[in-house]
Amino acid sequence: MVEVAVRVGGAAGDGIASVGEVVAKSLARLGLHVFGHNAYQSVIRGGHVWFQGRASTDRIYSQGDGCNVLYALNPETADIHLASLGQGGFVVFDPEKFPIPAEKVPVGAKAVPIPTLAIARKYTSQSILQNAAGLGAASYLAGIPLELVQGALADSFGKKKGEIVEWNIGASAEGYKAAKDAAGVEIPPLAPAGPAKLLMTGNQAIALGSAAAGLKFLAQYPMTPASTIMHWLAAHSRELGVVVKQAEDELAAINMAIGASFGGVRSMTATSGGGFSLMVEALGMAGMSEIPLVVVESQRSGPSTGLPTKTEQGDLNLMLGAGQGEFPRAILAPSDPIEAYRAALRAFELAEAWQTPILLASDLHLSENFATVNPGEIVFPEAVPSLFTVEPNGHDYLRYAYTPNGVSPRSLPGQLGLQYVSGSDEHDAKGHLISDIKSGVPLWVAERTKMMNKRMHKLEGLRGATQPPFLEGPAGAELTIVTWGSTLGAVRDGMRLLAARGHPTNVIVSPTIYPFHGAEFLTLAKAAKRLLLVEANYSGQFGRLIRAETGFDVPHKFLKFDGEPFYPMEIVGKALEVLNDGRQ
Repeated sequence: MVEVAVRVGGAAGDGIASVGEVVAKSLARLGLHVFGHNAYQSVIRGGHVWFQGRASTDRIYSQGDGCNVLYALNPETADIHLASLGQGGFVVFDPEKFPIPAEKVPVGAKAVPIPTLAIARKYTSQSILQNAAGLGAASYLAGIPLELVQGALADSFGKKKGEIVEWNIGASAEGYKAAKDAAGVEIPPLAPAGPAKLLMTGNQAIALGSAAAGLKFLAQYPMTPASTIMHWLAAHSRELGVVVKQAEDELAAINMAIGASFGGVRSMTATSGGGFSLMVEALGMAGMSEIPLVVVESQRSGPSTGLPTKTEQGDLNLMLGAGQGEFPRAILAPSDPIEAYRAALRAFELAEAWQTPILLASDLHLSENFATVNPGEIVFPEAVPSLFTVEPNGHDYLRYAYTPNGVSPRSLPGQLGLQYVSGSDEHDAKGHLISDIKSGVPLWVAERTKMMNKRMHKLEGLRGATQPPFLEGPAGAELTIVTWGSTLGAVRDGMRLLAARGHPTNVIVSPTIYPFHGAEFLTLAKAAKRLLLVEANYSGQFGRLIRAETGFDVPHKFLKFDGEPFYPMEIVGKALEVLNDGRQ
């Protein structure tokens, strides 16, 4: 297996993400599997920012633990990240800006001074051009062919042509040569590992999957880390035939989406925890009125504003209980961009088929980080079926008719002979409200019970229509890990490291969080030798859901809530602790 990781760091405003994305694109064009991790602050300028592009001939699922090449644009980056350099690694820096004393460089690593500012001044007075020189130097040391870097650089400028592109191409070539001269070793270029791969974030995958599912209307208020769903769909709205509306706030966004869905088009909104908190009353209205709706909830560190650019899985309880009273819903939790694309497709199918809100639980780590996807893994549906099949039948039409599975015949508003009342109050099968002068009357008390049972019966159908948990990894492993969402990535990489140390592990993957598949989970959990819960929140919210639904308590827990994602070696350390504890 060939693996390389390039890390670049500096301050917000230094163009760190742009450099990192060029590295990630170049590695993906070599046919390597890539994971790009973007760590940034909630400021426009200042604060520490870094990006890591990790690539391998084998599929990888996380940012990894260390790096082979570090490009430091300021002293803070060197202070924070030098310890992450592996044996034989390099740190690139400009001695005109700051020194890196030899004693600070880890044993087995090497400092490579590159005059990035001097190179930049050959072309322009804009110091930002130093990034092209530093990128070229880091690319040589990582074994990335210069022509791939320059191709990705040219693409990154889009419509900007002429001397700007020429300057960056020239500076990258000079940085590449300077690193070759300064490193004192010949770095062979990485060999192509196969066809070029697609590189996408979780948000891009969700947006693409939604469009493939027949999305025609997105209403959204921008909130990190969900904002780029709207950005991507807005940029492609004409070719996809999707209307994108930036609403004045989250309340307006969800109500617009509900209205569009009521009118007959597939609709969605997307937000993070703070925005979702504002949406919950309208979510209940969609549940009561049985209007299909997809809501993406991309979690970040809370409560309140919390850490707005850091990741967490702390909103599960919110998603489970959002909206007063009870109504059916499903919560899907993809772990990577491929699954995010498929989950978006499935969310729209479920919303339409069961006429109820469907929540897609993402988080910042999945939403904003990059991963490669093989083109064949993105499969577009041949057609989007219409579920509006009710034939006009005059006043006999019952929009909320009692049916065995709880799903009633749905018509488009204004269809002749299919008129009905749709309100947020409780109603009878025709849609007539029973909440005012009729509530408390025995006849209508019974009607409320019947209607509530009808709606909630959809949960059984949703359970049957969603994917149950499954075991990934060798049967009979020493340790079984329980996790959900993007945390699965670090777990998968950690499992590979554990296997190399002679400790086979497996993981229970739960693509559907709710309705919870309790029977299937219990079968897997009871067959395990030891169990470890891993999730990114303080109270182990998924573990609590498991206990509430099954009575089963996962005995060992690894909970993280500092805003940082899990790292593979953290998983290894905790797994070994549990295994060693079991042997005492």
